[in-house]
Amino acid sequence: MDKSKGQLEAEVSKALTQWEKSYLGRGSISVKSDILRDMIIVTLTGILTPAEYALCKDKEGLLSIKNTRNSLVETGQEQLKEIIFSLTGQEVTSFHTDISTQTGERFMVFKLSGDLEKLLS
Repeated sequence: MDKSKGQLEAEVSKALTQWEKSYLGRGSISVKSDILRDMIIVTLTGILTPAEYALCKDKEGLLSIKNTRNSLVETGQEQLKEIIFSLTGQEVTSFHTDISTQTGERFMVFKLSGDLEKLLS
């Protein structure tokens, strides 16, 4: 592969920001991607709206926001896998995501078919 690890991480961050804006209708404040062995770990910050933070003040609202946001991302899972494959050439074997309703952060973990970090070194 002719890209550096840092370049590829930046490309993943940019592509996921574009996906968020086109698929979810709005993007996060910042996105940071890290390639670690056979995984790409993505941290997205500032994804909740002020109204969603207000809803998260009680347990029922918190669970509602968490479930809705996770369902939205899960329905776009195939697009996300295609994005990662197009950038890395690696198949995504599993995808994991969760959101913190306290900090407004989302984590995405893409488990890949091969050791991408080793390919880049």
